[in-house]
Amino acid sequence: MVASKAMSLSQGAGVSVEPARPATGWRIWVASLTMMLCSWLSYVDRQILAVLSPMILRDTGLSAQGYGEVVSAFSVAYMIANPLWGSILDYVGLRAGMLAAVTIWTIASTSHAWMAGFVGFAAARALLGLGEGATFPGGLRASMDSLPPDRHSRGLAVSYSGGSLGAILAPLVVVPIAVRFGWRAAFLFSGGLGVLWLLLWTGVARPPFLSPPTRKPRRMAWPNPFERRFWALVTSYALGAIAIGPVLYFSPLYLNRVLHFPEADLGKVLWIPPFGWEVGYFVWGWVTDRFAPNSLRPVGLFFLLAVLCLPIAAVPWTASPAIVLLLFFWSMFVTGGFQMVALRTGARMYPRDKTALAGGTASGAWSAVAAVILPVLGHWFDQQRFDAIFWLIAVVPLVGVTLWLWLSRRTGQVAELPHATA
Repeated sequence: MVASKAMSLSQGAGVSVEPARPATGWRIWVASLTMMLCSWLSYVDRQILAVLSPMILRDTGLSAQGYGEVVSAFSVAYMIANPLWGSILDYVGLRAGMLAAVTIWTIASTSHAWMAGFVGFAAARALLGLGEGATFPGGLRASMDSLPPDRHSRGLAVSYSGGSLGAILAPLVVVPIAVRFGWRAAFLFSGGLGVLWLLLWTGVARPPFLSPPTRKPRRMAWPNPFERRFWALVTSYALGAIAIGPVLYFSPLYLNRVLHFPEADLGKVLWIPPFGWEVGYFVWGWVTDRFAPNSLRPVGLFFLLAVLCLPIAAVPWTASPAIVLLLFFWSMFVTGGFQMVALRTGARMYPRDKTALAGGTASGAWSAVAAVILPVLGHWFDQQRFDAIFWLIAVVPLVGVTLWLWLSRRTGQVAELPHATA
């Protein structure tokens, strides 16, 4: 009715206006695929430091604890930026918001090439985290807005899978560049990739692939820590997906320093853990769409994932790099499941016009947890307390699911209202 009134007014004014047609067929996936490239770029940028950490730490003299604190600077900024960008993207739209965010983090990633000590790296990582905070809120928003409900989880898997794909490809691309031209050249390479994505986004972020929202919020929304749904989302996502940080950031050091794996060969094996993450996105995205498409409390799925997290505790019990890599693969596979189930469940507890905010809240909460634990784990790594490190990674998801079960016990009755009225 509103559209017909707008059409009659435009005809009365002598202007013929044809509304943009929505994408159909394979084109409905274009927005999610472009955001997949965005998340791929974000993880290439953030993984360069992790993949080249043995080389960079040796060259700059940083300790493992100092390295953990540098990563924590990223996590603190990322924690703040995720809900901030979620609010911005809901308010100004994906097109302008993502252009601004990727420009910021491209500058930040390139700046690493000129850093030589703790302060410089910490500042560059903080700015990188500030820009990259838009990645996953944008991916969630693009998938929820451009796909039908029965494909939301698979759309999330596509959008988010770029992160794991970036972590897979980063060692294969970055290590040869660093070996031949030095580790600083790798950061210059990532800056060029950011410019290419920005050019692609200007062409894709428009109808029919990405339409502007039908209703723009009157003001920016912010996370409300006094709501049960806020804490249900935080505990299920942030604690369930805790393995991402330790596995991605410390696996190169563990393989090199503990198992004496050669630096030059790290690029040949470091794709294995994030490949488990990539597979996990699609497997668990399909499982969620198939068995819990409308469930606000998929209790069985959450507890199954928590139990499947436990094998990572066995890492210190073996000196075999192959077995350790298999355990890293499995841990990341299960972590991808936690992300899919927690995001799909959490997004349904929020109105549609707050979808990016929900995604930002989840990613920001994960960053808060990472900011706290990574320096601690770095300190434990220097002390060779490997049993404590991997038991922590194994048990925390079970704690998160238990808290989620208590916090979400009433959401099955109230969460449909804001989602339905969106």
